[in-house]
Amino acid sequence: MSVNEKSITNAVKEVVNNDLSFQDSLQRDYCNISALARIVKPQIDQMLGKNTSVESIVTALKRSRRDYDVPERPIAAILAGSTVSVKTDVAKVSAAKSKKTIEKVAKSLTQNVDNFISVSESIMSITLVFDDVLLDGVKAMFAHDDVLEVEDDLAAIIVHSPEEIIKTPGCAIAFYNQLARRHINIEDTVSCYTDTIMLVRMDQVGKAFNALTDLISNSRKMPKKKHHR
Repeated sequence: MSVNEKSITNAVKEVVNNDLSFQDSLQRDYCNISALARIVKPQIDQMLGKNTSVESIVTALKRSRRDYDVPERPIAAILAGSTVSVKTDVAKVSAAKSKKTIEKVAKSLTQNVDNFISVSESIMSITLVFDDVLLDGVKAMFAHDDVLEVEDDLAAIIVHSPEEIIKTPGCAIAFYNQLARRHINIEDTVSCYTDTIMLVRMDQVGKAFNALTDLISNSRKMPKKKHHR
């Protein structure tokens, strides 16, 4: 690959990486490469400071296409073994972390263990995700000044994966990219053992569920790797 070809390829990758719709069209193979090349040509010309040919951009797009395919194994094997469930009518409360708030959370968790979906801590805060029937009670646990964020009208999408996900990089980002490419905002996310939990707005839960099930379904259709003796 010449220096000129390399610079065009890098510029095309940067443009595509900044546009989720371009990525989705390449991943799902409905992209008209020539049309996309004409769309991005003005940006490529500006980035490189010269007039580039549509043909060279088409070549670069074809090279970059593989970057947006369904992930290769071993990631695809883990995605293929994953299942998706949805918990609707979920709320989230984040509060400043202190000994007092942790004690209150521990007590509430003991009393309502079946209604909590996740509890996560950072250096400065603690975040609770739970059935929204508990929202008023959870907010009342904390002093007003300690409450950092309150959200309801959420749904929790829970992806349960094989145990290999723990030591396989790139799996969680495959889930996140699948939602991001469809312009679905992840309100919060946490990983717990083999579960990846993503919070989305209730009005986007159907779209998010379909996106993830498409990813898993496509991974299951991939041919299994043959072992040569």
